[in-house]
Amino acid sequence: MKKALFALAFTFASFVSVKAQKQEVFAPNGKALNGYDAVAFFKQAKPVMGADNLSYTYKDVKWLFSTRTNLDAFKADPEHYCPQYGGYCAYGMAEGHKAPTQPETWTVINDKLYFNYNLKVKSMWKKDQPANIVKADKNWPELKDKQ
Repeated sequence: MKKALFALAFTFASFVSVKAQKQEVFAPNGKALNGYDAVAFFKQAKPVMGADNLSYTYKDVKWLFSTRTNLDAFKADPEHYCPQYGGYCAYGMAEGHKAPTQPETWTVINDKLYFNYNLKVKSMWKKDQPANIVKADKNWPELKDKQ
């Protein structure tokens, strides 16, 4: 009986781990952008925490918003407001891997939202943003469903 329970627990843990690794959107605790409002980066030019009562599920994750107007804007055009590379680190994607991000590392370039692992990595990414974006864009289709 113990062996069967262990095998069942191991199988469940493996399934959950595989699902998390293949998640297209960086969503700690099931919330995209760590719960920050994606639209606010464009309209308010700063990170603004979203509210649980203003949420929308898109790409199998929960997106939070600080205002009804921002929620409605996102619903009308989610691809415009979604961060590039699912919110994973833009520099990491240019280097060929996914990495978590922090809200204060945001940048909007050519009306697209990017994040980085931390401020030091952001400074490295900024040294050659155009080339890094080209590399990341090339890597994303292959890496988006992998860890």
